[in-house]
Amino acid sequence: MTHAVTGDAGARPAGLSAPAPGRRAARLLEVLRTAEADCEVVLPSGETLRSGDGAPRFRAVFHTERALRRAFDELALGRAYVEGELDLEGDLWSVFEVRGRLRERVPAGAVLRFLGQLFLLAPTRTNRTAIADHYSFGDAFYHAFTDRRYHFYSHGLFRDESETLEEASEHKLETMYEALRLEPGMRLLDIGGGWGGVVRYCAPRGVEVTTLTLADDSYRYLRRLLDEEALPGELVQGDFLDFRPRRPFDAVVIYGVIEHLPNYRRFCARAWECLAPGGRLYMDASASKEKFLMSAFTRRYIWHGTHTFLALPDVVEELLWHGFAVEEVAEETRDYELTMRHWAERFDAARDEIVAGWGEALYRAFRIYLWGGCHAFHVGRLQAYHLVARRGADAGPRPGLLRRARNFVRGLA
Repeated sequence: MTHAVTGDAGARPAGLSAPAPGRRAARLLEVLRTAEADCEVVLPSGETLRSGDGAPRFRAVFHTERALRRAFDELALGRAYVEGELDLEGDLWSVFEVRGRLRERVPAGAVLRFLGQLFLLAPTRTNRTAIADHYSFGDAFYHAFTDRRYHFYSHGLFRDESETLEEASEHKLETMYEALRLEPGMRLLDIGGGWGGVVRYCAPRGVEVTTLTLADDSYRYLRRLLDEEALPGELVQGDFLDFRPRRPFDAVVIYGVIEHLPNYRRFCARAWECLAPGGRLYMDASASKEKFLMSAFTRRYIWHGTHTFLALPDVVEELLWHGFAVEEVAEETRDYELTMRHWAERFDAARDEIVAGWGEALYRAFRIYLWGGCHAFHVGRLQAYHLVARRGADAGPRPGLLRRARNFVRGLA
């Protein structure tokens, strides 16, 4: 049920008709009604529209007619919120339950920009720009919501859902260490070192860690960490696609970085060259069932460049074609949901600090990103996995079209 009430008079007595809202407001109310959302919408005029029969779970306050005139799709409403023309009060989780009823509109300019970055620009150039865009807010910004010890910007592993984010991060490292069968004296390449979680865990256990990072802030933080804590290890700044090791590693870990490397063929070729025969690769990531599937809001405000959720079948295929044996694939969707809930709650708790240091707009954009991501994992729109692969003795072969045709003909004989 959807009805309207005046801004200050309360609900109308039975038998009196409610004033008809404008055409745009009526369309919004229809979206809310079909989503069975119990909420209130406050128009710029001050008129309050109510959807549902239960107590409102959230309140959407439109401050401008322009915000109300915009198309009712994810990007338009998200943009209005970031720019302060729309406020969302109450239970933000309930707001995302309406998401499935909104249109997903991707501007043509964004599509062309993405395709140009994917096919016309060198991936190392795109990576450098995109990483600089996202990771240039300073360490304190990310530390305001990530775990307090390792500051992982990828999901932890919860053995019990009542565990803390810090415990989940410890389990993440334990799982990786065991899966790679690491031992003292072994050499490990950490792709995308972040804030040093891998080296802080592995170096005291006698593993020789080479940390590779592209971000300037990350490099400076890691340099201080290694010096101040006297941790043994090598630190390299650069893109993995350009990295050439002096000698192969015994193991490679890549936490939440494959999303920045959508060309799996090139990634697998480089990973194979970085590993000694029998060496293992541990990868974890957020994933989607379709490659390149990402909301227009996220691509505009959060992840620029060619950032893409992991497409599990595609990366498994390329690993097999490049001479890897896939030893393990584990689903961790619920773990990522719990991780992002912790992040979102901590981010909200640090609101005053975030707004004072980085502004209201960035706070609002990341708030949508964190709560929206949590909800996406909850409903299965996103998934998460970790994967373990072992390098074989030879590099393939990766079958091309002619080789496949020849194999097909041979199979007919």
